[in-house]
Amino acid sequence: MYLMFRLGRPDVLPHTDLGIRKGVQRLDRLADLPAPKEVIERAAVWTPFKTLASWYLWRCLDLEDDQEFPS
Repeated sequence: MYLMFRLGRPDVLPHTDLGIRKGVQRLDRLADLPAPKEVIERAAVWTPFKTLASWYLWRCLDLEDDQEFPS
């Protein structure tokens, strides 16, 4: 979090963070919580903006359960 919010690094992914893992689970509509290694593999396409993607993953958890991502 220090790298992201205090130092403003644009390409940081806290892959062990529960919120990030739950966000990836919701985004990909997975039945089980992804392992940190799976989160890293999934996030490879988000380079160099993993910090922004992390923010969106945290925010998607604020959506209601019946709201879905656009297909």
